[in-house]
Amino acid sequence: MAGFLLPQLMAVSKYVSEVKTIDHNQQVIFNYLSNFEHLSQYLNEGLLAKITERVPQIKIENFESDYDSCRFSIVGLGLAEIRITEREPFKTIKVESTGNLPVEITFWIQLLPVSPYQTKLRLTLHAEMSMMIRMMAGSKLEEGVNQLAELLTRLPYR
Repeated sequence: MAGFLLPQLMAVSKYVSEVKTIDHNQQVIFNYLSNFEHLSQYLNEGLLAKITERVPQIKIENFESDYDSCRFSIVGLGLAEIRITEREPFKTIKVESTGNLPVEITFWIQLLPVSPYQTKLRLTLHAEMSMMIRMMAGSKLEEGVNQLAELLTRLPYR
């Protein structure tokens, strides 16, 4: 059976961050995170360079965003887009990927008030990918979801 290729089996892997606490009001955090225009401002302040410095295999270029989505190129992989597909006011933001990446993601940002000026945050990532990609990137995704949760605690919420 020379030349016969088996289809790549795709499987969904789930990654859940540690619960983080943010010293801001739940509504303020939700309003900030549910608008990707804020992400654009933050990313353009040098975060993309830091990502490339920490993970040199991933070079993100041509980042642009609007209220609901952001688009960018990943060198060697192509155009990617993530879009907010659901907003449950002040509690949950659901984000899904589109584009030409070998991984499909669905991502939830969950917020829970602790007090009027303190909010718990947890991220959940479902990534559909081939077993080969999972073996190469699985541990990085697990680490990455926790790093992203930590990063979100330090955003300039206003």
